Parts: sequence; structure tokens; C-alpha cells
Amino acid sequence: MALSAIALCSRALIRIGASTIASFDDGTAESEVAANLFPSIRDAMLSSHPWTFATGQVGLPRLAAPPVADYAHAYQLPPDFLRALSAGPSGRGQGLVSRIAENRLHTDADEVVLTYVFRPEEMSFPPFFDQALIARLAAEFCVPLTESTTRTEFLYRMAEGEFRAAKLVDGQQHTPSAISSFPLVEVRS
Repeated sequence: MALSAIALCSRALIRIGASTIASFDDGTAESEVAANLFPSIRDAMLSSHPWTFATGQVGLPRLAAPPVADYAHAYQLPPDFLRALSAGPSGRGQGLVSRIAENRLHTDADEVVLTYVFRPEEMSFPPFFDQALIARLAAEFCVPLTESTTRTEFLYRMAEGEFRAAKLVDGQQHTPSAISSFPLVEVRS
């Protein structure tokens, strides 16, 4: 079942024994805490792992102004960008030497394909990520709403377990990457 941002926050609030919210503008302590903490917690969780549902590739548009030093070209990062995984020349998503600075990708390549973690809509989160995010939200919401540090510590431990389980499920959805270069084997050849 796809959950909205409000539904995710409400389920986290239920876990700590607080009232649910109907919107981020309810005017309650719960809605204020959720509105202020949800976006950064969601983005931190998304960028903490290369989730299959939040990983994409895109050709980057080159900017007219080159970088000040070190590289020949600058490319604009996508608006939903959270974290770079790799960059490659045209037709490949890896293999380029690059650096991200000032919200732009700098490299010497004439064309760039970026493999990156993006911010998908909450409704497209898979159930395993929903559960990990709800657990983390509950831990983060606990101190401001209940002032119980003991309960917060317990909820953080639960959230870590949910996070590990979500990474395990996510990692089983694709073929593992093969080792493309291993210097110890090359030396023996």
C-alpha cells in the first residue's frame, strides 16, 4: 500500500503514542514536529544507501561557464539530486574522474551520464523502506513530543534494525556488481 508523507508521519506518531495528523498545517505539536523533521529525515534515509527504487541515470546538461580550475567542463545536477554514485562518458554510468562542487559536477569529459540517488515521491516508496522510515521518524519524533530519552534510545535501536532489514531486501533485487579490476590478480598474470 502506497503511503503519503502524512500517512508515514502519522504511523510514526502512533508508534510513540501521539495523535495522528491530517496535514502538516494542523496547528498541533505533532504536525509542527512532523513538518519540521520529515523532509530532512526522508532525504537522509534516501541518501544513506543506493536504494534501487531511488537510483537513476541521467545525461547532464553542460553549463556554459567552465569551472575555475582543475576540470574543463561543469554540468548541472538534476533538481531531485541527493547523492552521486558515479559518472561516466556517453553511454556509460561510471568511469569518469569528477568532483561535485557548488551543486555542479566538474569533469573533463564532453558528455556525462550521472548515476545518482534521487528523491522519489513518497507514494512510490516500497513497503520495506516505508517501515524503515517510519521507525526512524518515530525515534526522531520521540524526544520533542514525549521527552523520554529512554524510549528514544529504544526506538533508535529498532530503527537501526529496520534499516538493516530494508537494505538486505533492497540488495536482493539486483545482480551484485562484479569486481572489474583486482590488482593482486593482475600482478600474478
